[in-house]
Amino acid sequence: MKVLVIGATGTVGSELVKSLLQRGASVRALTRTQPKSGTFPGAVEIAIGDLTDPVSVAAALTGADKLFLLIGNVPDEFTQALTAYGLAKKAGLKHVTYLSVFKADQFLEVPHFAAKSAVEEAIRAGGVPYTILRPGYFAQNERRLKAVLTGHGVYPIPAGNQGLAAVDVRDIAEAAAISLTEEGHNGKTYDLVSSEMLTGPGAAATWSKLLGKKITYTGHGDFDGFEAQLRKTGTPSWIAYELRVMFQGYVERGLSSTEDQTARFAALLGHQPRTYSSFAAELAKEWAAA
Repeated sequence: MKVLVIGATGTVGSELVKSLLQRGASVRALTRTQPKSGTFPGAVEIAIGDLTDPVSVAAALTGADKLFLLIGNVPDEFTQALTAYGLAKKAGLKHVTYLSVFKADQFLEVPHFAAKSAVEEAIRAGGVPYTILRPGYFAQNERRLKAVLTGHGVYPIPAGNQGLAAVDVRDIAEAAAISLTEEGHNGKTYDLVSSEMLTGPGAAATWSKLLGKKITYTGHGDFDGFEAQLRKTGTPSWIAYELRVMFQGYVERGLSSTEDQTARFAALLGHQPRTYSSFAAELAKEWAAA
């Protein structure tokens, strides 16, 4: 069985490639350019292509049996996703696993949530066996915060006080690999959330303990300033706006998960999902060792 992984060089995709290989699957990675030596294990087949070029995507799908579909945060996300899905259907693939986002249909004011929700509906109606994965906030996002946490002593993510469902990327990859290599997941939609929800004050307390210094939560209240700061640090203007709208929604309405959702995810994995604080502890040790 050969799986084409779209998004193979990213945070989730790179973990998925490893998980698929461990499960004995053949892997083909779609990349825009020839990857540097050592990016992937030698067993991984490379297909050069771009989701804005249907001809290259069709070529990458030739000979594949299944597809993992992940579209990064790009302006034409909806078009890219439907193009890849349509070509997979035309090629007669046996299964598509699509990476969406937790509560995609409940934050439709956020462009990439709205796009993912629409793609979900197209996939459900499309006729190809599928699994939809809806992950919460990536614990691995915190890798970007080393300077502000260890230097300035602030936790800047506007996670709010109501509870933000979080997930470890390694568990996302494992869930995707299971859906692509085992039976029983056709037509299923899984919420990928751990037992521990994230809040701004809670994250500040966690990092204060791990780093042995006072960490202050500065995340919410001034969303105009948050958006402006993102632009100032080089974030493209349209992404800065999207992130502002997304986090403002999180602060106002929360992104909370339930015990039943976590239990269902644990049943899929065969073990309890990793928590935000467990990853934070790993990361703090990594930073200390460096």
